[in-house]
Amino acid sequence: MKLTTRLNAMCIRLLIPVTLVCLTCVCSDAVAQELDPQQQEWSKPYSKQPNAPDPEEMLLNTDDEPDLSGGFTPLFNGTDLTGWVAKGGTCTFEVKDGLIIGTCVPGSNSTYLCTEKSNYRNFVFTCDLKMEVDGNTGVQFRSKTKAGKTDAATSEIVYGPQVEIEGKGKKGRHWSGGIYGQSCGGYFYPLWLKEHKEARAAEDATGWNRVTISAKGDVVKTWLNGVPCAHWVGDGTYADGFFALQVHKGKAGTILFKNIQVKELAE
Repeated sequence: MKLTTRLNAMCIRLLIPVTLVCLTCVCSDAVAQELDPQQQEWSKPYSKQPNAPDPEEMLLNTDDEPDLSGGFTPLFNGTDLTGWVAKGGTCTFEVKDGLIIGTCVPGSNSTYLCTEKSNYRNFVFTCDLKMEVDGNTGVQFRSKTKAGKTDAATSEIVYGPQVEIEGKGKKGRHWSGGIYGQSCGGYFYPLWLKEHKEARAAEDATGWNRVTISAKGDVVKTWLNGVPCAHWVGDGTYADGFFALQVHKGKAGTILFKNIQVKELAE
């Protein structure tokens, strides 16, 4: 009886390290495996781009949305566009009833309302947005500008990573919350995997949507309405930059923004 007890105790002691190793594996970054068959047609235009991720190597965001209850600095004062500047096109931004309203101007290039501060590096960013008139929008982060064509409409190009918000435009795709490389190579992190099913259902096409971005070094994660979406690991190219609210070029589109705030993190 005593021998059996001692053997059981030894087995337990031997199993503890193995269990801890297994738990560590479970808690580490989860790797996705398979393109969703329903996304095959949507994936074709992007699968050959130079920076297209391999579905089998894409990491999954399984984290809870960061705590948004404290420590944040507002980026919008609710009354005017102090601290912001429009770049890239002639779509308009105005403040009304405590909201930033971006309106598409037909014939204009995509336009970005950019923070004047341009060295945001490690942070948690969040804002709420809503399509009042359906169009296309997104939130740029760690973005920069480069010279465009000589005419005034395209003399300055905003480029960098962007959390994409599609609205109703891409019926059946539902990649809102993914990360697009605006003017720098296409999608960095499309939501085309089987494991992204919940993320693809997160957008409210007619109501308010909360966008949250966590950037720590090369690791960027996104949430849409609290649902985990992207887990992108960059190569250091986009280490810092400004935030920008997009009004995409097109025939129509009116986007409302509010609760725009950031918590900068230590290096």
